[in-house]
Amino acid sequence: MNDSRTIGIDRALDGYLKRRGLKTKLERASVVDDWPGLVGHQIASVTTAEGVTPEGILFVRVASAAWMQELQLMTPEILRKLGHGGKAITRILWRVG
Repeated sequence: MNDSRTIGIDRALDGYLKRRGLKTKLERASVVDDWPGLVGHQIASVTTAEGVTPEGILFVRVASAAWMQELQLMTPEILRKLGHGGKAITRILWRVG
């Protein structure tokens, strides 16, 4: 039965997440899993996305201080890539480790 008032589960879930303020949080958190595809193999091979705060700050572990310095210079470009990937990240904090 196809009632004009029925909607698909995906639309219902999307609406619920938006109303509860969870949609942006889930999109931000997904950057950890999506990191390699968002930044590419070269950057992903020397970094690990570790977590995202509710405010959109992404914590990324970097293989060396030299890489961290390079990535700090690339931060505006990486933030643009994340934004185009639908990720609402406002800042990246790079950590050597």
